[in-house]
Amino acid sequence: MAAVRALVASRLLASSAFAPLHACTPRAPLHSSAPRPGARVALVLSGCGVYDGTELHEASAVLVHLSRGGAEVQIFAPDIPQMHVVDHTKGQPSESETRNVLTESARIARGKITDLARLSAANHDAAIFPGGFGAAKNFLCCIAPVLAARVLRGVEVTVGHEQEEGGKWPYAGTAEAIKALGAKHCAKGVTEAHVDQKNKVVTTPAFMCETELHHIHDGIGAMVKKVLELCGK
Repeated sequence: MAAVRALVASRLLASSAFAPLHACTPRAPLHSSAPRPGARVALVLSGCGVYDGTELHEASAVLVHLSRGGAEVQIFAPDIPQMHVVDHTKGQPSESETRNVLTESARIARGKITDLARLSAANHDAAIFPGGFGAAKNFLCCIAPVLAARVLRGVEVTVGHEQEEGGKWPYAGTAEAIKALGAKHCAKGVTEAHVDQKNKVVTTPAFMCETELHHIHDGIGAMVKKVLELCGK
């Protein structure tokens, strides 16, 4: 289960996950994709691996599309223990292991990563949260779009369709959980993204849909494109 969410500009401060940082604090190395000035985007990870951390395909797709869009990316993760470690060959918790979210996320970031406690909204135009069960287990007990629903009252998000449709949308029930939080769910296809213009939140279904990987990649591309448009880039 996974979906991708992005917060843009003024809404960065809306989530309790973001801690203010003094302007004089040096910024960590950026994954810089172009010589021209681009949007400054924070990518927030929750570990490494779909069952206990960030969904790797989603994180990779976000980075690819941000690179193509000329963005400057700084990657963050909380320096906290994972809720648990899952053996991905079995889909079962490994009782004998403990891992750190920041350390595991550094695998995706190729070592260029910063403690989430040092993220400052003043230094970024947008923040993107890839999906994966780590978003639920290691953040606020909810997947990425539900995180937005919990933080921003009345926000508009998408996790795809609202009916399972023979198993194509196995997590369709999540839409009802979003509505129960007072948010609005907007049905979208896997290759689409929904933009909440008022709250500056962009979401796409990603792995909430059982489909071919390239469709998920395209949906994430649509989300990133909308984020960069909202940033004015």
